[in-house]
Amino acid sequence: MHVVIGGVSGFLGSALTAHLRRQGHEVTRLVRSGEPAADASLWDPYAGRVDQELVDRADAVVNLTGSPISKWPRTKARRQEILQSRVMATSTLAKAVAASSSPTTLISGSGMSWYGTDRGGEILTEAGSTGSGFLAEVSRQWEDSAAAALEAGARTCFVRTSLVLDGSGGVLKLMAPVWKLGGGARLGTGRQYMSLISLVDWVRGVTFLLEHDDASGPFNFAMPESVTNAEFTDALGEAVHRPTFLAAPRFAVKAALGGISEDLLGSLRVSPVALLNAGFEFETPDLRSALASALS
Repeated sequence: MHVVIGGVSGFLGSALTAHLRRQGHEVTRLVRSGEPAADASLWDPYAGRVDQELVDRADAVVNLTGSPISKWPRTKARRQEILQSRVMATSTLAKAVAASSSPTTLISGSGMSWYGTDRGGEILTEAGSTGSGFLAEVSRQWEDSAAAALEAGARTCFVRTSLVLDGSGGVLKLMAPVWKLGGGARLGTGRQYMSLISLVDWVRGVTFLLEHDDASGPFNFAMPESVTNAEFTDALGEAVHRPTFLAAPRFAVKAALGGISEDLLGSLRVSPVALLNAGFEFETPDLRSALASALS
């Protein structure tokens, strides 16, 4: 296939690009600046500009564009940047897909935060209700901005991504060095659920959606095994051969991290029902296999 990807410079986009090329697919990167390249095309999502002829020639468009949500503090300007970077990019590509002279698939990024921040032990499937809070609103508007492609009848998939585990980036790149020094600690009670997926299965999952024409709608990208923060803390300690007897009380996490502590102390038990029903088989379906893959 010929796949056009927005957001190629990020942790996920660069991994997906490399994986698709290894699988024999042609990838064109959407870039906002830089020298001309045979595998790249200039676009401006904020101005709604993208090469329509490129989209016409493509079999699929993947959008992973978005300003990082981990930066703190989330000022009013920062929140606007997080939201607009996702909405404008998705809207631009959805309109181009809708206007395409040939059928084109759109696969758009989204997040597990669509379900909110704290849903306790509730098992969250794609058929469940949306949650509340800033990030939930971002995810809702992110998915809604693909309306043009949906209305035109284009096959559209939403990838609701959980925390992605890999030593090269994401949350594990930040946590592993601390655990290796013996500083791994349970957060709060440790009973809150963490939704996780290995980078290996994330790129395999997106590739699966690209290659299966009958797949559409939202897909939870999380491993099938449910994991609490306490279980994750112990498993990561075991993986790096360090004890994990420390605990960070809820009040201490809040005092140290402020508003972002809600993202760490909240509980989301996301289940990949749609992916499993579509026939996807996880290479790392549980925490230990995911950590082994991520740290190898």
